[in-house]
Amino acid sequence: MTAIAIDGVVKRYGAVAAVAGISLAVRDGEFFTLLGPSGCGKTTLLRMVAGFADLDAGAIRFGERRIDTLPPHRRNTGMVFQNYAIFPNLTVAGNVAYGLKARGIEREAMAGRVERALKLVHLEGYDQRWPHQLSGGQLQRVAIARALVIEPEVLLLDEPLSNLDAKLRVEMRGEIRQLQQQLGITAIYVTHDQEEALAISDRIAVMRAGALEQVGPPAEIYSRPATPFVAEFMGTTNLLTGTVTGVAGERHRIAVGGLELVAHGSAHSAGSRVTFSLRPETLRLLLPGEALPPGWARFEAVVGRVELLGALTRIELVAAGDVALRLAMLDLPPEPVAPGRRVALAYDPARVTLFATP
Repeated sequence: MTAIAIDGVVKRYGAVAAVAGISLAVRDGEFFTLLGPSGCGKTTLLRMVAGFADLDAGAIRFGERRIDTLPPHRRNTGMVFQNYAIFPNLTVAGNVAYGLKARGIEREAMAGRVERALKLVHLEGYDQRWPHQLSGGQLQRVAIARALVIEPEVLLLDEPLSNLDAKLRVEMRGEIRQLQQQLGITAIYVTHDQEEALAISDRIAVMRAGALEQVGPPAEIYSRPATPFVAEFMGTTNLLTGTVTGVAGERHRIAVGGLELVAHGSAHSAGSRVTFSLRPETLRLLLPGEALPPGWARFEAVVGRVELLGALTRIELVAAGDVALRLAMLDLPPEPVAPGRRVALAYDPARVTLFATP
């Protein structure tokens, strides 16, 4: 297994810094995901690790070995591309063997390694098929087998599921994760899909405009976003700005329009303006006469639109001072709610993320 050290890496295109001094440490055998919107620099950073883009500054190491000065074929990485990059004039076996031929592996050894790689991705017996005879999921498996057959130190995957339908994406991401764990290989995975990143990663680096916003395990990235950008990018949230009206230890009372909410966080002085994130699923409808759980807070709001989305119900709310909020819950509400109805809501202030003042 191989640890990866990315130290102060910079890549510029004219006056634009596509990657602006990023430093990261990817652990041995880790499934590490670069996540962010289009144009944030995640694919550029991956291509720098692979050797397909030069560094303007910084260094990249695999273990103790510096590799950013080496050509791609000497870095011992396996790359899976977004568009698969399958050669239409070669059979499945020919595509998988391509990297082995380039390395001068003898024919007998090559045949055995191709067979093992196809077995890993569940394509036994497909070796003589042509690319046009395969489905999108099978083509993706061929691309993964071709990356793995060379026995790389590091597996690099650039939006590998973006061309697949939703159901197949879910199946394939699970297979990729299981395969990576089975082989114990270090992997860097690029995606713009938040659910995908949360489902399969050991750690996630959220990127924005060529820089890192936050690095951490999926649960931490989602539950404790470091910045308002991460909070909004990682799913739906109620991102609110208000004025601190009182502080007792970590407990802050914050006025937002005509509504007063409670949040936990590092000390802010009374009168300061703060931004905080309240996830829709942290809000809970209170039944008439229902007691608050210890330490929780409550407020009232008027129901706006109600959307039933199968197992999930989304409710839009308007609180005092025309503060718009969203609530999400599994299944149906405990009692029918209709637009215009006034309801009581409860939430745990410990699950509200209060951001540091810039």
